[in-house]
Amino acid sequence: MAFAQAPQPVVASAVPDAKLSGEKLFRYWGFSVYTARLWVPPNFKANDYASQPFALELAYLRDFAGADIADRSLAEMKRVGGFSDAQGTQWLARMKEVFPNIKNGETLTGVHQPGVGARFFHNGKPLAEVRDAEFSRRFFGIWLATGTSEPELRSALLAGAAQ
Repeated sequence: MAFAQAPQPVVASAVPDAKLSGEKLFRYWGFSVYTARLWVPPNFKANDYASQPFALELAYLRDFAGADIADRSLAEMKRVGGFSDAQGTQWLARMKEVFPNIKNGETLTGVHQPGVGARFFHNGKPLAEVRDAEFSRRFFGIWLATGTSEPELRSALLAGAAQ
């Protein structure tokens, strides 16, 4: 599924006046995994990402089990910053409920709601809301925190944002 030139309706409604900050193909061990695209409001500040609304679209280029996406997400969240075992257990269980099995060409979109949590969409249709601001900060930190395991991806996504 190719990205549209304008934000999806779910992005436009969640992030008024959203503009594309950046996009990049993510590869792992030489395999193309997804193309990521970050939509931000005007005056978005990269170093204070968690205090602002934004949307992250991932257009998958291969099939994945939702449980595998959840497992990998939690491992990456741990790399970004510490949290309790209880939080990790709770977040993993919730992600396994939320994330569907993905087919090549499908899109997952996450919308960060500062101080509230995250909303997730599959091919533009609502999946679920996770009303936990700390979860949302850590989850989106996978791509946007300075401690990300993929600094080149972070730089590309934030290319159009003020540092």
